[in-house]
This record gives sequence, structure tokens and C-alpha cells, in this order.
Amino acid sequence: MMKRIVILGSTGSIGRNTLKVIRAFPKRFSILGLSTNSNIQILYQQIKEFHPEFVGVKDINAGLKLKANMPFRKIKLFLGEEGLIQMLKDKRIDQIVLAISGSGALLPLLKAIESKIDIALANKEAMVMAGSLIMNKAKVNNVKIIPIDSEQSGIWQCLNGEEKDKLKNIYLTASGGPFRLMRRFQLKDVSIQDVLRHPRWKMGKKNSVDSATLMNKGLEILETMFLFDVPLEKIKVIIHPEAVIHSMVEFVDGVIFAQLSIPDMRIPIQHALSYPQRLVNNLKRLDFFKLKTFNFERPDLKRFPCLALAYRAAQQLGTMPAVLNAANEVSVEEFLKKRLKFICIPEVVKRVLEKHANKDSPDLEDILEADNWARMEAYRVIRRLSY
Repeated sequence: MMKRIVILGSTGSIGRNTLKVIRAFPKRFSILGLSTNSNIQILYQQIKEFHPEFVGVKDINAGLKLKANMPFRKIKLFLGEEGLIQMLKDKRIDQIVLAISGSGALLPLLKAIESKIDIALANKEAMVMAGSLIMNKAKVNNVKIIPIDSEQSGIWQCLNGEEKDKLKNIYLTASGGPFRLMRRFQLKDVSIQDVLRHPRWKMGKKNSVDSATLMNKGLEILETMFLFDVPLEKIKVIIHPEAVIHSMVEFVDGVIFAQLSIPDMRIPIQHALSYPQRLVNNLKRLDFFKLKTFNFERPDLKRFPCLALAYRAAQQLGTMPAVLNAANEVSVEEFLKKRLKFICIPEVVKRVLEKHANKDSPDLEDILEADNWARMEAYRVIRRLSY
């Protein structure tokens, strides 16, 4: 049966890779809808190739430009955040690929769950902010959330069919990013180009910066806790520069399952779309004789303080994870705009966390309020650091 897919965030890295997978399996998957924040040039080309029945543009001005120049009159256009929410009410949707980056994915994710649509999740920030709310709502609505991030996909595959109470540890692997071998003082004047030059993966700018600070691994710790209902003490981070082992799961009898593949996001995307089946593809395979060795290191929390800050938020929970995420998003954005030094990112996050009055067992309103407060506080901290 043809599976009808909607991609939220189709013009980003994950969205474009998802379309590559769908292009390779035209008899298995079809595109029902696409969306972008504002990149209407790429969206226009995607519309021409995949002929969706509807598209969404969050940036209303960009959407109006697309409407004025779009010859595809039969395609329905949704504008703004409310438009994206309206898209998700279509009863024909079989699965949503949630590839919107950052905290902007939270409300569409919750609405998709309310619409009882299965989700292939490529966004970690929403789960960090409101993991308990999301998973509880998914359970109530009988919605499957299948992770796309390579690490979470690896854990999900290793845990599949196993007894949860027999789990001892989860090992999240990290490549170490572009600065794995550098001392902290050497990071003082690194450029945006240096930060975005990831040694293994091709990712969007925000994810690339998070990989360089190791905040991405900190966010994944929180995501893992909520997605798999695992306590913090059972989640370990290991630096694995080859980026071939994406995750490992250890059981109480000493057996460890590991998920291995080449670093290519099309592999976990394909699995999330085709599950429970596995489809033959033409992607590269691992050659162990060329690889020869695996290397593992402990993460240096002094060199990568963002990871330590994420551990702190994971210990306290409540609204702290939402604050961590918001302060980091603002800091990364300001770094990419050349208004904050790379080495100052963890300092901003630290100061915002220290000033926050944590709220236990938050509801959605509490989480959104904490997110908004943390953003304003992060901007205040950045202004003070700039003088």
C-alpha cells in the first residue's frame, strides 16, 4: 500500500534527505504535503517534482510571494503557524516527518498527536522541552513516534522486542565534532566556517553548532530519557570519532547491542518510513577492512561545558530543560549572526539556568512561559557580555 507522507520542514537537511528516500521508492511512498519556514525557492522546486496536494509556509510574507508566482493552482496553500496546524487535520495523512528545527516544532508535534497521526521525529528540541507531555499524549492517542536521529533510531532498533526492565545502560555515541582534539583556549576565536565544518555529518547550521559544543549530545540525553522512559543514570555518553556505531544498549546479562551503519541520514529516515519492513537500497555499506579500528573516549566536560549544563538540567527536570534549550537556541542564533563568540555560548546558557526558578511538573503553559523567559534573559546576558 502506498504510504502518504507529509514533511514539515521539507527544505531543510532532513527534509531534503527524506525526499531522496521517497524518490528512491516511488511505489511505496507519495508526498501529500510539504512545508517550509521561508525557503520558497527550494519549496517551489520540490512542488514541481513531487506534486503535493497542499503546502505550508510559516513565514506569511514568503508564502504570499509563493502564491503570487505559483502556477500550480490546484495545490492548496496554508500560511503561518495556524496554517501548519490546519494542514495536519487532513485525514488522509499516514505519517508525518517532523523535520522542523528548534522549538518551533513543539506545537505542530502536539497537534499531529491530537490528530492521531504517526510521526517520524527528526526534532529533539520539542522532546527536550516537553517530553513527558508529548509521550503521555502519544500514549493516550495511540500514536507511534519513530525517531529519525541516528542515535535515537539506533536505540529504538536495539530495544525493539527486548524487556525494558532488563536494560542496564544506554550508550549515546558522539563524533566529538570539529574541535574534539582542541584545547578550550584554542576555541576563543574560531570562525563560523570552522564550527560548521563537521568531520562526519552534513547537517543544518544549528545542529552543526550544537555538535561543536556537544550540546547536541546533551539534548539527546534528555530526549532519550523521555522517548524511552529511562532514568538519567542509565544514559552514558561516549566519544566515537568514526561515527559508525550510532548507539549501544547494554542489558543486565552483560550483552550489548550496537547499531552500526555508515554516517548517512537516509538510513534512519528510510527505516522510520518503512517500519516494520526493511527495504533494499543502493546506499554504501560498511567495509570493516577499510575501517580497521574503532576508537572511544570519555567526553571532557571542562572542554565541553554545554554537556555538563545539560546533565544539570536533566537532573532537575521541571522547566529546566526548556530553559536550557531556549538559552542555547538564542546563543547559537547570535553566534551565527556574529554577535556572540563561540566560546561564550555555554556561559550564556549557564547564567540563564542559574537565574531560573524551576517549576516541577509543568503543564504546556508553564513550559512556553519558561521558554519565553529564557529567551529574553539570554538576550540580556548576551548584551552584558558584549560590553
